[in-house]
Amino acid sequence: MRIGEAIDGFLRTVEFEYGYSPHTIKAYRTDLAALVGFVEADQPDSDSAQVDVSVIDLELLRSWLWDQQQRGFAAKTLARRVATVKSFGTWLEERRVLPGSPASRLQAPKSAKTLPRVLSEQQLDRILERAAHRADGGDPVAVRDLAMLELLYATALRVSELCTLPLAGLSLAERTVRVTGKGNKQRVVPLGGPAARAIEAYLRSARPALREQADSADPGTLFLNSHGAGLTPSSVYRLVSRELEQEPGGGPRGPHTLRHSAATHLLNGGADLRVVQEMLGHASLGSTQIYTHVSGERLAQTYRQAHPRA
Repeated sequence: MRIGEAIDGFLRTVEFEYGYSPHTIKAYRTDLAALVGFVEADQPDSDSAQVDVSVIDLELLRSWLWDQQQRGFAAKTLARRVATVKSFGTWLEERRVLPGSPASRLQAPKSAKTLPRVLSEQQLDRILERAAHRADGGDPVAVRDLAMLELLYATALRVSELCTLPLAGLSLAERTVRVTGKGNKQRVVPLGGPAARAIEAYLRSARPALREQADSADPGTLFLNSHGAGLTPSSVYRLVSRELEQEPGGGPRGPHTLRHSAATHLLNGGADLRVVQEMLGHASLGSTQIYTHVSGERLAQTYRQAHPRA
C-alpha cells in the first residue's frame, strides 16, 4: 500500500468509524503530512505518491523525530506526533498492511508537566456577577452569555461539547445535560441551581429573540449566535477570554480554564476522583489526576504562607 493511500484510509477510519473530533483529525493530518515531508526529503528521487508504506520503520521514525527536535518543535508537539504515528502504526498492523506497528517502540521526549490555570472561587463569583449584571438589562446576547458561563463552570464541559449541545440534551426538571464527548461517548452531567435558572431565563426570552434574527433553519443546539445560528468554539473562546482578562493572574484565558477550575473546586470540596473523571468525560483516570496536583500545590502554598514553622 502506498503511503498516501494508507494515510487517507487511516484518517477516514478515525473520522467515520471512531468518531474523533475535527480538531484531532486536523492534528493527525498535520503530523502525518510532516512525516511524508520527511520521507520525501529522505528519498528525493522518489515520488511520495508511489512510495510503499513499508519504508516507515522504527529507524526512519527515530530519524524523523530527531529531525523535528532539531527544527525546534516543542516537546508537547513532539509527544503529539509520536502519539499520532503510534495510532497510525496500530491501524497499519490491524489492517495487516504491515506485520507489526513500526512505532510500537518509539518514545517521545520527556516534557515538563505544567499545571493548568485555575481561578479561585472568589474570581468565579466576580466573573458571574458581572455577567449577571449585564444580563439584567435584558439584552439577548448578554442573557445568553450568562447562561453559557454558568453552564461551563457548573458542568466543566469542553467548548466543543457546549457548542454542539442539543436542546434535547437539556433537562431542567432533572437539572442535567446529556453530552456527546470525544469518540462519540455520551455522559450525563448534573448542573446546579444558578446554571439552571440562567438557562431557563435564556430559553424563555433570549433564545426566541435570537431566532428572530435568523434566515436559516433552527440548528437545534441550545446556544445560538447573534444571527440565530449555531455557535463556534472561537466565539465562545473570545467571550471567556474577555471575561478572564479582567481577573489577575497569568496563563490561558479560554473556556478550558473554567473546566480546570470546576474540576479543582470539586476535588477541593471533597468530590471523589472517579466521580470527577466521569463528569469530565476522561477515558483515563490519569488525565484527571492532574487536578489532584493542582489541589496539592494550593495546599502547599497555603501551608507556606500560614504555618509559623513552614
